[in-house]
Amino acid sequence: MKIGVDLGGTKIEALALDEQGREVFRKRVLTPRGDYDATIRTIATLVDECGDGSVGIGIPGAVSKVTGLVKNANSTWLIGKPLRRDLELAIGREVRMENDANCFALSEAVDGAGAGARVVFGVILGTVVGGGIVVDGSVLPGANAIAGEWGHNPLPRPADTDLPLPACYCGRTGCIETYLSGPALECSHERLTGEQLSAKDIAWRGGTAMEQYVERLARSLAAVVNVLDPDVIVLGGGLSNIERLYRDVPRLWTRYVFSDHVATRLARHQHGDSSGVRGAAWLWA
Repeated sequence: MKIGVDLGGTKIEALALDEQGREVFRKRVLTPRGDYDATIRTIATLVDECGDGSVGIGIPGAVSKVTGLVKNANSTWLIGKPLRRDLELAIGREVRMENDANCFALSEAVDGAGAGARVVFGVILGTVVGGGIVVDGSVLPGANAIAGEWGHNPLPRPADTDLPLPACYCGRTGCIETYLSGPALECSHERLTGEQLSAKDIAWRGGTAMEQYVERLARSLAAVVNVLDPDVIVLGGGLSNIERLYRDVPRLWTRYVFSDHVATRLARHQHGDSSGVRGAAWLWA
């Protein structure tokens, strides 16, 4: 079997796939936030419940190619820890580990919304903004293990309505994540109207904040198209369920893409919030 584990900030999910890619086991538990040792034990227990098989794990961050320690994780209790080594000791098996957005992209490229495409860019639009790249069915981690981390690039071509540049947890200002995450949309709406609404309600109601969100997303994805030129961009995360994105963003990104025609397809995820854990299992495909 192929076993996948999705280590999230609030939940840890494990899944086992048989040789035909069919799900034979799934379980989700709460993440022991802030407790590294308990996180190791929780994952080891879930893998043991899955049974024998290869183990792939998606994490909210990356493993440094220099030190082997976790970096860039918004689950901060993982930063600086030898997570792969400790999990292999606890589980007693080799572990393959990738960024959770890479796992999402891999799942959608293998048998999801990007199936059959040569180059797939997977986007997470949720509490955070992330991305992953899959080429010919394999994750492209990059020389620094940060390929696809578009959320921490600056927002392209900031206009007066984008100022002042918001501060980001990474220590920089004006990151794409500070404009396109769910909390960013909520803050934008509150700043414009004085009203506190959830991102879901803002999307349903529309208005200036939503209009700005769509245009900023078009600008940001156009920059990805100009650099990577993917066959398909697959959206995941809570904000990916906003229907108008698939109509309006491709219409708007033509202003910024350096081409007379944009063949890149913008697609909604097929496997939903299961893509991360499925992609972790597919790391052994």
